[in-house]
Amino acid sequence: MSPQSTPIVDTEHDLELSERILAPDGTRIPHPELDPYVADVDAATLRDLLRDMTVLRRIDAEGVALQRQGQLGLWAPCQGQEATQIGTARALAPQDYVFPSYRETGVIYARGAQPADFVRMWRGEEGAGHDPAALRVAPLQIIIGAQTLHAVGYALGILHDGADEVAVTYFGDGATSQGDVNEAMVFAASYRAPVVFVCQNNHWAISEPVAVQSQFPIAGRAPGFGIPSMRVDGNDVLACMAAMRWASEHARSGKGPAYIEAVTYRMGPHTTADDPTRYRSSEELESWRRRDPIARLEAHLRALGELTEEHMSATRAAADGIAKEMRAQCLGMVTRPPLAVFDGVYAEPHSGLDRQRSEYAAYLASFDEEA
Repeated sequence: MSPQSTPIVDTEHDLELSERILAPDGTRIPHPELDPYVADVDAATLRDLLRDMTVLRRIDAEGVALQRQGQLGLWAPCQGQEATQIGTARALAPQDYVFPSYRETGVIYARGAQPADFVRMWRGEEGAGHDPAALRVAPLQIIIGAQTLHAVGYALGILHDGADEVAVTYFGDGATSQGDVNEAMVFAASYRAPVVFVCQNNHWAISEPVAVQSQFPIAGRAPGFGIPSMRVDGNDVLACMAAMRWASEHARSGKGPAYIEAVTYRMGPHTTADDPTRYRSSEELESWRRRDPIARLEAHLRALGELTEEHMSATRAAADGIAKEMRAQCLGMVTRPPLAVFDGVYAEPHSGLDRQRSEYAAYLASFDEEA
């Protein structure tokens, strides 16, 4: 499980440097270190994971469509990263608390998000798309890497309370170049905080390739902070589940933080404001299509004789149903009146807030006067 020391120089073969349980063609590969962490995973669980990933991809496609139709201001696609998000999130305990970036649609889905939760923030209706307390997931973080500091702070609180939980934070390969991520790792290691760092290495930080930012595997950085790490094939849902079970077990047992680098690929744009054809080749994209995480698990289940057309039809119907409800919830949202932005800012009345409310009300009224 120790990080490789081979430089990252070839995107096509990057996954070959990572730990895996399922090969790209769905073949099961024995792995003495990872296998014990997924020994309880049976065919029914595998079908559930396939369903989750299929639903997530459909949610993601619907989000892109809604943005293109002017219903959302922005959308951050996660196509291609389904195995990393579903595999790791399904390995968490209900009491664990997650600190995501803006791309973790699959994580909030796995934690119980409802159809409206996926679009509320991107439509600009609320500061958070979901209820953080109900899902035990902090609001999606737009500031690159900032959520890692929040996770470590929360983990220090876990230590103080003696609670049986871990904090988990997700970020991309680009975020590892931010000071926040490195500072978070310093604090986590120094205080043995029960936090798991999950780097989704999807190869592109907007238009900057990971090979420019990191000449060696990103997981190799964590041991320098005194944090054990594992680099896994992020398109292998079983390897991702095993890695998170290893990491959360390590953190929960009082041994301090753990680090996972999941090597995957962003198939779509960075966000819907991006055009990836300007900086990456169609050949690279096609090479990663052959490693599709959903097709991989489907092939494995079919080889086991544990996947029927009835299963697949039910899965597709479930995905379409959630996407249909997500669209209906989006189109049916009613924007709050502008002055409601001041509601809930303070628990008690505040004179400064009253003044600001009055000034904003006068500003809004000026448009009526001009008309």
